[in-house]
Amino acid sequence: MERYAWKATVKEGKLDEYIKRHNNIWPELKELLKSAGICNYSIWNCGNELFGYYECEKGASFAAKTQANSEIVDKWNEYMKDVMIMEMDKVTGAQPKLDEVFYLK
Repeated sequence: MERYAWKATVKEGKLDEYIKRHNNIWPELKELLKSAGICNYSIWNCGNELFGYYECEKGASFAAKTQANSEIVDKWNEYMKDVMIMEMDKVTGAQPKLDEVFYLK
């Protein structure tokens, strides 16, 4: 199973709102992520820095493409613009994938 990691930044003073919105994630967005084969998804923070990680049952490129072609993801990204800074990969339309440098099985 492929793994995917990304990073982003929460705007100053907006971490509580970021967490609140994720605690109330839209059901249709959860369903879209699952249909993209995304599982074991977690987001971590250190100060204003975010680190996201998920596993891709159908492959990372399928997960990225499914998200990039989704109106609900577009709406979620628009909804989150006031609380975070997130650069999107110009090719995939998803968060830029971090390069793995170490993995212990």
